[in-house]
Amino acid sequence: MTLTLGMITMDTTDAMSLAAWWAEQTGATVGETNDGYYVMVSGGGLPALLAFQKVDDPTPGKNRLHLDLTAPDLDAEVDRLVAAGASLVERRGDESFRWVTLADPDGNQFCVAAVGDAAGLDG
Repeated sequence: MTLTLGMITMDTTDAMSLAAWWAEQTGATVGETNDGYYVMVSGGGLPALLAFQKVDDPTPGKNRLHLDLTAPDLDAEVDRLVAAGASLVERRGDESFRWVTLADPDGNQFCVAAVGDAAGLDG
């Protein structure tokens, strides 16, 4: 038996809003909305579906799973994401490998590295 990745799902109190934010950031499209309770995002720069599930009480604290994303210009992409509503958590690494940990508008942390550097990400 072989498992395949179906989608990556995040809990949130506002599935439509968070799905729209991620769709805009990745050039993807909001697809199925299921009355705002389970919203799916696909296409753009996403290699898999992202889903956002409305819950009354998301799990508190640092998320145990996170997205590791890449961009051709790390600093410009971080500036763009912060301007779009992400918050800077920490700049990490050294001159040989840099990445930045951010949080989306719902507080879910994710990392961005320069294209080709993603293999060194460890959150």
